[in-house]
Amino acid sequence: MSEFPEFQHLLNRTPEERDQEFQRHGRLKHLIFGSQLSIELLDRLCRSADMIRRLARDREGNADLRNLLPNRRAMLYFTQPSTRTFLSFMAACQILGITCNEVRDPKMSSEVKRESRTDSVRMFSSYFDVIIMRSQIANFAEVCAYMMNDLERTDRRSVPIVNAGAGSDEHPTQALLDMYTILRTFDFDENSLSRPSRLGSLQSDYPGLTTGAANKVYAFCGDIKRGRTVRSLATVLSQYSNVTMYFITPPHDELRVDDDLKSLLETAGVKVKEFESLEDTVDGTPILESIDCLYMTRIQREHNSDTTEAEIDSIDLSPFKLNRQRVDSMKSYAPILHPFPRDSIIGEIPTELDSDPRAMYFRQARNGMWARAALLVHLFDVNEALMEAHAKRFPGSA
Repeated sequence: MSEFPEFQHLLNRTPEERDQEFQRHGRLKHLIFGSQLSIELLDRLCRSADMIRRLARDREGNADLRNLLPNRRAMLYFTQPSTRTFLSFMAACQILGITCNEVRDPKMSSEVKRESRTDSVRMFSSYFDVIIMRSQIANFAEVCAYMMNDLERTDRRSVPIVNAGAGSDEHPTQALLDMYTILRTFDFDENSLSRPSRLGSLQSDYPGLTTGAANKVYAFCGDIKRGRTVRSLATVLSQYSNVTMYFITPPHDELRVDDDLKSLLETAGVKVKEFESLEDTVDGTPILESIDCLYMTRIQREHNSDTTEAEIDSIDLSPFKLNRQRVDSMKSYAPILHPFPRDSIIGEIPTELDSDPRAMYFRQARNGMWARAALLVHLFDVNEALMEAHAKRFPGSA
C-alpha cells in the first residue's frame, strides 16, 4: 500500500511533468530532484556561491550577508541521521541571517500522538519560511511540495520545500555541492584573481583538456544502486556534452547501477560502462589512468538484510578501495570526491591519501555550506541584493 495514496496519481507521472510542478517563471519554487538543476541554473548558483564565500572572508562582508535574510526562519526537519547536510544547512542559514529551528527526532513531535507526517509539515509551514527536510521515506519531500502547491492555489500559506535527502532516491543539494566542486576544479583557476590559469600547462600533458564539466570521463565506485548521491549527480552531469560514466561496483545486484538510471543516462547521450574492479581496463588503458574525476562511495550497510549482509561480507572489497599506487596512476588534476561518511573499517579511501592535492572530499564538504547558502538566496530571490553587496565590497570585479 502506498505511503501517500492521495498523491499517488501525481507521483506516477513522468519526471518531466513532475519537475514542472516545482518551477515558477524560470526559477525554483521547491528543490526536489537533481534534474531541476539545469546548466544555466547551476552557473547562476555557482556564481552566487563564489560571491558568498568571498564576502564571508571579512567582518564587513559577513555583516552584509547576515542582512540579506534576517527576517526569515527555517525549519530543519531531519528525521533521518545526518551530520554534514544538517550542519551545512544550519551554517548556510546563519551566514544569511536566517533563524533556524530543528526537529530531528519524530518522537519529540506530535507524530507520537498519531499526527500525520503531512500535518506536521503543514504545521511547520505556519511558523517558518522554508522547510528543509531529510527523511528515510521515499517521495516524502515531493509529496510535501505538492501539498504546498495546493495551498498556494487556494491562497493559503505556502513555503518552499528543500529535499535534503529522501529515502534512497534523491539528494539534489548534494548534487549541487558536488557540481560546485567539480566546476571549480575544472575551472583550473581561470577566474581566480590571485592565481594564473593552470590549463595551459596541463594541456601540454593532456592535449584536448578543456574547462568545464563537458568532455570528461567520470567514474563512480562502490554502492551505486543505493547511492542517492550518485543518482542525483549522474542525472545532473548527463546534461553536459560528450560525457562518459564508468560504474565500478562489487558483484552484487544490490550494489550495481540499476536499469532505470542506466536507461536515463543512455537516453541523454551518456556513454555508460560497468566494471568490477578499479584495476579493470578500457581498450587496454587502466580505468584510473583514463578518468577525469573519481567519485567514491561506501557500502551502505544500513540498508542490508541479514542475507545481503552475509553475501556482501563474503565479497573481496579490495578491488574497490584506493591506495597510493592506484591514486598515483590518476591524472594530476583529477579530483577524488566522496559524499561522506566514509567507512573507517572498510577504508575505501584510507586517511593517508587525505593530503594528496587530488583529495577534494573535505573541500567538497565545506563547499556544501556555500552552495546551500546560494540555493537559499535563489529561493528567496535576493540575488540582486547579494550582487549589490559584492559589488560594494569588490568594485570592478566580475
